[in-house]
Amino acid sequence: MTFALETRNLTKRFGGFVVTSDVSLKIAQGARHALIGPNGAGKTTIINLLTGVLTADSGQVLLGGEEITTLPAHKRVGRGLTRTFQINQLFGDFTPLESVMLAISEREGRGRLAWQALPSERKIIDEAAAIIERFRLADVMGSPTTLLPYGKQRLLEIALAIAAKPRVLLLDEPAAGVPEEERHEVLALVRELPADVTVVLIEHDMDLVFSFADRISVLAAGALFAEGTVAEISKNPQVKAIYLGEDA
Repeated sequence: MTFALETRNLTKRFGGFVVTSDVSLKIAQGARHALIGPNGAGKTTIINLLTGVLTADSGQVLLGGEEITTLPAHKRVGRGLTRTFQINQLFGDFTPLESVMLAISEREGRGRLAWQALPSERKIIDEAAAIIERFRLADVMGSPTTLLPYGKQRLLEIALAIAAKPRVLLLDEPAAGVPEEERHEVLALVRELPADVTVVLIEHDMDLVFSFADRISVLAAGALFAEGTVAEISKNPQVKAIYLGEDA
């Protein structure tokens, strides 16, 4: 079976400190897979290894069965692996429409044409407008991103990732820092992500994890601690002990 995303014995050290230790994950095509664990478990390090922000000391990363372990980050994006960040990585002076147009233009290898509203670029403008509408940003599409409510900024970051037409999307705590009154909008859009995109979610909000995921992997101290369905993980006494703070 070919998996959408796979790691084999992935290990990362910082000096003598082992951050991830022999982590082997198998993410099925089209899965809604959550990666959870207490603070310091190595979740974001795994995402950084998957996307090429960090280089693994040993082990492999495979995308659709093809090894990408040594590819730089931009080439992994080109292969269909995109991500969001715990802290937004956005152009504050750009509007959402401009930002999405740039993402589409870069995907098509035409970034230098992003701002030229020529008839030949109508397709880019139309696609950007459709993405803006899907992610409920139409009411702020012409406002500088820096002025957007934080929940809208989180939606824009997901929209930019989708504009790259990923095969696999990694969401690193998409609801983190979002005020309660805006949170429902972010959570709703996460649940409505395209079914043909494999999604790996890192999240501390267990309500979101349990409502979104069909499979969960649990990290502890940099190692894979448990894996299973939502029902299996929610009933696992060892997971409750280390992650939910309950006595086993």
